[in-house]
Amino acid sequence: MICSLRQPSIGITGSDVVLRQKHATPFQACSFLPPLALKKKPQKHVVSVNKPLHVASVSVGNFGSVKDLEGFGKRESDDLVKCGAYEADRSEIEAAGPSEAAKKVKIGIYFATWWALNVVFNIYNKKVLNAYPYPWLTSTLSLACGSLMMLISWATGIAESPKTDLEFWKTLLPVAVAHTIGHVAATVSMSKVAVSFTHIIKSGEPAFSVLVSRFLLGETFPVPVYLSLIPIIGGCALAAVTELNFNMTGFMGAMISNLAFVFRNIFSKKGMKGKSVSGMNYYACLSILSLALLTPFAIAVEGPQMWAAGWQIALSQIGPQFIWWVAAQSVFYHLYNQVSYMSLDEISPLTFSIGNTMKRISVIVSSIIIFHTPVQPVNALGAAIAVLGTFLYSQAKQ
Repeated sequence: MICSLRQPSIGITGSDVVLRQKHATPFQACSFLPPLALKKKPQKHVVSVNKPLHVASVSVGNFGSVKDLEGFGKRESDDLVKCGAYEADRSEIEAAGPSEAAKKVKIGIYFATWWALNVVFNIYNKKVLNAYPYPWLTSTLSLACGSLMMLISWATGIAESPKTDLEFWKTLLPVAVAHTIGHVAATVSMSKVAVSFTHIIKSGEPAFSVLVSRFLLGETFPVPVYLSLIPIIGGCALAAVTELNFNMTGFMGAMISNLAFVFRNIFSKKGMKGKSVSGMNYYACLSILSLALLTPFAIAVEGPQMWAAGWQIALSQIGPQFIWWVAAQSVFYHLYNQVSYMSLDEISPLTFSIGNTMKRISVIVSSIIIFHTPVQPVNALGAAIAVLGTFLYSQAKQ
């Protein structure tokens, strides 16, 4: 910012002017100056500097010196305003640059960590489900592991415990219900079909979001948002009809997961406004409440007897490393969700949506490579169209 102070007798021009606040006599605008008619034409001086200026001394007409701050300059009776200044160091102004750069680096680290953790989770989750096809227990273990990690972090002081009350948990309840349904449905889907197919169908979540918001909440969107749904729906449909290992349970699980996560987001936006709990602690509270909701249903649907029999079979076929697979998928599930919620505190929803689209691409590609999933060209085309539509949606919605 260029600041300028001008009177007929002198001009000072610089990149900044810094007044020290320690002086007892404040200097205010001199509206009491006498008329500017002078007996002799004063000599004009223009001082141009690249560094900010500290004002050193100020003298006002015949009213005397306000204060000689640093001993700079001598009074001249024929000057209306005399101001002495010296150049300050630029380090304070230049400090903003590195902080902005550090913030971008921090966001980049969040994104890279989020994508990497999500890819690792999906790989281990699919390994576990192939050997141990009990998605309800697998989902429960994921939530239990994350809840335990956060409880230990709060107890040991590693993370600051959230300040919650009964009203907070009441507000969180519908969010937790939707989160639980979406989590279990996605796990059921991945137990029946390829990871890539599940994520291709889950890329259609924006279509559910627009439809639910339009017909249930009465919200309207710009025309480009509706147009972006065409490639999303068309790409998902093309990928589904050309999927070599299509399974209706897997397909419906991914669709139910989309719908549940849309309601989770709606409830979260409506109920959590003004709440102080956010980011890492918000997701931790969500995991704890979801675990409490899911556990009795997991026991009723599958039950300890099925779990024990399946566990023995998996251990006999895979060996002790199966235990590591279960632990890894549980830990990485919590970590990738935790990092995603932490990154949401640092970036805009648009940037988050784009990051989520890129994350889905990384999961689809990596799972196809690792599991050697057979993909037909038309199937890959459908996936690409659906993902592109998701990206266009994030742009149009902004």
